[in-house]
Amino acid sequence: MAERRILVFMVALFAAPVFVAWFGMGVATACLLVLVLLLVRWLITLSGILAPERTDDIVLSTISVSHFVEKVRWPMDRLGIPYVEKVSGGTLGAYFTGRSVPQLKVKTGIVRSVIGNSSDILRYVYGRCLADGAERAAFLAPTAERAALERRLDRYGVNLQVWVYWHLLDHRALTVHAWGADSPRTPAWQRPLLRALFPLLAFMIRKSFRVTPSNYERVVREIEALLAEVDAQLADGRRSILGDDEPNYTDLQFAAFTGLWLMPAGYGGGCAEDVRIERANAPDAMRSDIDRWRAAYGRAVDYVECLYANRKDGVS
Repeated sequence: MAERRILVFMVALFAAPVFVAWFGMGVATACLLVLVLLLVRWLITLSGILAPERTDDIVLSTISVSHFVEKVRWPMDRLGIPYVEKVSGGTLGAYFTGRSVPQLKVKTGIVRSVIGNSSDILRYVYGRCLADGAERAAFLAPTAERAALERRLDRYGVNLQVWVYWHLLDHRALTVHAWGADSPRTPAWQRPLLRALFPLLAFMIRKSFRVTPSNYERVVREIEALLAEVDAQLADGRRSILGDDEPNYTDLQFAAFTGLWLMPAGYGGGCAEDVRIERANAPDAMRSDIDRWRAAYGRAVDYVECLYANRKDGVS
């Protein structure tokens, strides 16, 4: 569907009642206007078939620094899948359009499919590579054991969202920086919005993520339990958390999520340099958690840093 044309149509649709009231149109004229709008909408549908917009074949919709985005971006980079990344600022999409990230938009002919949820995107990428006969996608095979670990790691990722916001929301400049307000990759018109809407966005985040002292204490316990378990599993020098011969997508997922607080060199594959918060600039309480985790879970930290050290080469 022609997204830009539909956007123009939606603006006209919302403007129509104002237009009718402004010019004092009667019922008959208003009904005629409705018919015209319906005709325009039908023509837009036809245009999507007869003269479709030129769009990239694969578009990954993202936000600034997102560990769930990195969960998807990393395997796609490793497989060399060509895609265009479309960045939005912070939480604007989630709270004003109901659109979460990552989203993968795939063009096939005149059809443009949209896949949400990081796990579903990885299943699509795996199936796409299998169809092309790519054995190199074996690391994405969703075995029962990997899928179970993936679900646990997703919970780790959600807990980290609460942890991050607990520490950052009281620091406006750091929060909007992480949302992309200082990044040239964020659309220019969104950058001032992130700053202007910060009080509203912060309020909604506190409510929706339940950013409270008790919830913070709970997520820290769960984060540390997961880190302790992974750290213990890596004690035998294995190359994969589950003991595989080579790292699989759950290892990359663990690294992507842990990278949110560890911020290793190369986090985001170079796409997060304008939004990262270095440990030295983090709030004292946040830095205290990070330093404690680095000290307590050294094997897990070394494992993540090793994976990131080889990220650009596609080697793990």
